[in-house]
Amino acid sequence: MFTSVLMIEKALTSADVEFVTTLHGEEDVDFHVLLQPRGDQADRLLRAIDDVALGELDEAARENETPEGAEAAGQGQRALEVSLVALRGTGSAARGRLIEAHPLDALKALVDEVGADEVIVLTDPHYVEEFFHRDWASRARHKVGVPVLKLFSHSKA
Repeated sequence: MFTSVLMIEKALTSADVEFVTTLHGEEDVDFHVLLQPRGDQADRLLRAIDDVALGELDEAARENETPEGAEAAGQGQRALEVSLVALRGTGSAARGRLIEAHPLDALKALVDEVGADEVIVLTDPHYVEEFFHRDWASRARHKVGVPVLKLFSHSKA
């Protein structure tokens, strides 16, 4: 069985689930999902700049409405549960947890704990962080010791 650690920031869409569950053909995959809600990541300014770069001006104007703290954790838990159910619905094994702080430390610990074969980072584009190689995938490549695949979410959740 192939073991993948999947880092996400929102509920997986059906297109995302199909994409990650078919990456290895017929091989069985055991998914370990880490989710850090968007509101607990970069500051509002960086999120708004990403929204503008994507042409989503309405989203940029509403960044101050993005839940943070306990509210973000509640929404994150629901997004994690939806994602796990969707992955299991394909016949894959899936378990997961929320990331409360230090996402790369949590990622490294989980990779070591489960003996992961790979890390898949599946998020919306984060242009500012990507430009400076401060996004999860770029930083994880130097930390986790297994291949890191960076994918962009197919559509809005």
